[in-house]
Amino acid sequence: MTDRFAAPRPVPKPGILDIAPYKPGKAAAEGVASPIKLSANENILGCSDEARAAYAEAAGKLNLYPAGRADILRAAVAEKYNLEPERLLFGCGSDEIFQLLNQTFLEPGDNMIQGAHGFAAYAIGTHACGGVVKYVPEKNFTIDVDAMLEAVDERTRLIFLANPANPTGTWIDADEVRRLHEGLPPSVVLVLDGAYAEFNTDPRFEDGLGLARNAHNIVVTRTFSKIHGLAALRVGWGYMPAEMADAVDRIRLPFNVNIPAQLAAVAALKDEAFAARSVALVEQWRPWLTQQINGLGLDVVPSAANFVLVGFPEVSGKTAVEAEGFLATKGLLTRGVGNYGLVNHLRITIGLEEHNRAVVEGLAEFMGK
Repeated sequence: MTDRFAAPRPVPKPGILDIAPYKPGKAAAEGVASPIKLSANENILGCSDEARAAYAEAAGKLNLYPAGRADILRAAVAEKYNLEPERLLFGCGSDEIFQLLNQTFLEPGDNMIQGAHGFAAYAIGTHACGGVVKYVPEKNFTIDVDAMLEAVDERTRLIFLANPANPTGTWIDADEVRRLHEGLPPSVVLVLDGAYAEFNTDPRFEDGLGLARNAHNIVVTRTFSKIHGLAALRVGWGYMPAEMADAVDRIRLPFNVNIPAQLAAVAALKDEAFAARSVALVEQWRPWLTQQINGLGLDVVPSAANFVLVGFPEVSGKTAVEAEGFLATKGLLTRGVGNYGLVNHLRITIGLEEHNRAVVEGLAEFMGK
């Protein structure tokens, strides 16, 4: 082991340099001036006009620190979802809340459990705390509750479950979420990441807020990045037991959600028509994309989010890496997900009609159809 004190230059603590940095979806394509970005699950409709106006109005307050506990936004979220304000925590995106939960509950050697293809930010935060990530196999790209429960041991402190999941788009119903929770020791925190919850309108789906209300070990997180189209502003929130919120809030950095972000988020919450249009667009084009891409001999994982995951069968002789590159030459940016253990899959955000048709046409040309 390196003697860090005697080293000739500062040395990161053990494990830091073993962490694979997060890789965002591509935003540019060589030789293409204005590519269509379908690589980051952003809201293709943009954001609410009201949110944009609130953001612009905040320009006159750039010399001020924001309210440290996001008071205005706290009140708006509590009213919108009928939640207790003291049980809310706000972050620079829900990613910050994941990191804060890791910092609050993990000691070196403790472990966190997530699905085999779970969102990369969960593991980054765990490794940064000296924790161990236990990746649990999935069934048909979907969380296996039994496998998760079997993985729990005396050093398990957190379970992260995105529902619907990223990058697969799959989900488990309310009964399965309850079964998972009921099988956990009361000391284990179940984190229900609802970044894509608004896009799942199946009656068997629940966002977890009702379950969390009477539980001592459930955290539900949400983001303004997807349904509200405020990805640039980085606003997320979590609902958790009051005593847990108090503990996590002690290590939250001050002023972590800026004034323009808070005001735009409050305005976005009020614009229900924009959110409805966003859901309607996804519900219209998600099944169409699925059917069209399946018809090309590719495998589309059933999705309840604003994207689809496309698999390239080995028998086709085509690969996801090749497809990603080919589509980029057409000005269509998609997301290879090899870093999620899905080396022959592409994740494609659902776009406007012309985008979706262009994707299908591009894939058809690539597949020689």
